[in-house]
Amino acid sequence: AAALETFSAHGFRGTRLEQIANNAGMSKPNVIYYFPNKEAIFVTLLNSHIDKWLAPLREIDPDGEPLEQVIEYVVKKVRMSAEMPRESRLFANEIVQGAPRLKESMNSDLKGLFDRTVNILEKWMKEGKLAEVPADHLIYSIWATTQHYADFEAQIEVLSGTPEKIVASAEAYLINMYTKLLKP
Repeated sequence: AAALETFSAHGFRGTRLEQIANNAGMSKPNVIYYFPNKEAIFVTLLNSHIDKWLAPLREIDPDGEPLEQVIEYVVKKVRMSAEMPRESRLFANEIVQGAPRLKESMNSDLKGLFDRTVNILEKWMKEGKLAEVPADHLIYSIWATTQHYADFEAQIEVLSGTPEKIVASAEAYLINMYTKLLKP
């Protein structure tokens, strides 16, 4: 929790081992006993959360009702962003930096899952079960519109109020938007 808090607030470059140790209530030598360096902590943290972030994408059922499956995915992503904003920012900060510590995982896990989902969406579109839109851009849009609430939480709170109020209205808005976009 201490490393997550520190990295999500300051990014990889802005975080020092001393900060993590202080936030964990440990000495720096104790932290180094478990992790040889800051990068090892960061990579362990990223890898422990990547599966959680990818789980809703994995759960899209190719045999399910297409619009329901997409909307369910959107709702899960909004809720995850609300429940795990630090994890979202951690991942976003790594991507903004060019994903130097995530490239291998992205090329294997994420790429395969992304391609699978694009294929499912395109199949549904060709069958007339969803309106035809570029499937890859649909996924990017879902990521952008759901994770925005976590990644830009400070801006959202200033402009719109409390996170609890925002999540409910964001969920309703996004359900409506994606339903209108994808209904055949």
